Amino acid sequence: MKADIEHWAGRLAALAADSEVPGASLAFWYDGEPYECATGVLNTATGAPVGTDSLFQIGSVTKVWTATQLMLLAEQGRVTLDTPVAEILPEFRVRDPEATAAITLRHLLTHTSGIDGDLFLDTGRGDDCLRRYVEACADLEQTFPVGDSHSYGNSGFVIAGRVIEQLTGSVWDQALREQICDPLGLTHTWTLPEDVLRFGAAVGHDEHGAVVPQWGLPRSVGPAGLICARAADVVAFGRAHLTPGALLAEPAALLQPQVDLPNPHTGGRQWGIGWSLDEWDGHQVVSHTGDTIGQHAALWVLPELGTVVAALINGGRSVEFQHRLATELLGDLHAIDVPAPLAPPERPVHVDVTPFTGVYERAGSRIHVTAHEGGLRLRTEPTGILVGLARSRTLDLVAVDATTFVGRDEDDSIGDAVVFEQRPDGPSYLHYSGRATPKTR
Repeated sequence: MKADIEHWAGRLAALAADSEVPGASLAFWYDGEPYECATGVLNTATGAPVGTDSLFQIGSVTKVWTATQLMLLAEQGRVTLDTPVAEILPEFRVRDPEATAAITLRHLLTHTSGIDGDLFLDTGRGDDCLRRYVEACADLEQTFPVGDSHSYGNSGFVIAGRVIEQLTGSVWDQALREQICDPLGLTHTWTLPEDVLRFGAAVGHDEHGAVVPQWGLPRSVGPAGLICARAADVVAFGRAHLTPGALLAEPAALLQPQVDLPNPHTGGRQWGIGWSLDEWDGHQVVSHTGDTIGQHAALWVLPELGTVVAALINGGRSVEFQHRLATELLGDLHAIDVPAPLAPPERPVHVDVTPFTGVYERAGSRIHVTAHEGGLRLRTEPTGILVGLARSRTLDLVAVDATTFVGRDEDDSIGDAVVFEQRPDGPSYLHYSGRATPKTR
């Protein structure tokens, strides 16, 4: 049965208006047919319209592309997922020598390396930027022992990108074209600004529609989040993971669970190789989202149904928009009841919050947790290079159970889940926004 794309173009526009999204592009593959529509503007200052060929920053969805590149090299027998990184990269080391020797490619691709992994360091525009970034990781601490937990981070994927460079002899950007873009015929997928500018490209906006002061992130974080693409190209990439031989001989290998997530309420219950894994209304969903400076992207793949959806957004209340779009679209196409975000319970849950108060720190962020009106207040404080780029957020947390809380910032319409973990034989952790942040005081 065909989808009614005129209906979805109207719904895309209506949802964008409701969530104050300046511009959005939607593409999906359903029942053997491609569909595309777009709405709004690329830039509120110029009024340039969004088209289906417009390029948006897909942010951390890039990580799945990087994981796929390494899996291609593994299928060629040039490396295994359990190869230690230090055997490939002579410049690789972190502060803990034992961790340096133990970290494998699998740890990088599943966010289980324990590296304090949000180092947004600009190492220049040269072709040596990834090598210089990896060298700068020598001072990174461990948030937990290698393989002991899961903490989403960017540094691991930059290191993975440098592994790709070492094994292919090409800079990551070129290897991406040779391994993925050219074989799939992706003409609207690029990484460098001088290439992106040849197309209509979105700029980021804040929650109120104002253009953000910086367009993109440094080239050095490319493998973690620097792809710009049109929605149809992102869907084509997602479809390749449903078809053996389109890229990988066994793409399903990336979709196998590798680790259970300590906070299963945001993004998924498990992690595969590069992918977040979940189940919605009895159907497997593999996905990834991405945020840059004022832009947001989401890629959902439903393997058993053969449906792939990509939504690209340039500001506004992006999380709200993303959830409403997925709920309506998948409800209409497949009668899937998309799970609602975690919300406060109808009846209050009484928890002694004293053990959870304190300061939690990792690279790029300091989180203050204080007692507040019988619950907790969480306040994030960007540190290092993120000062001036990321904003501070304050969440008043309500207990859901003994260790799980939910709260939202005043500018958000959807709450965030926070899980506290207290280890009797080690540090305590706050699991929030995919990260494990250790308690420091």
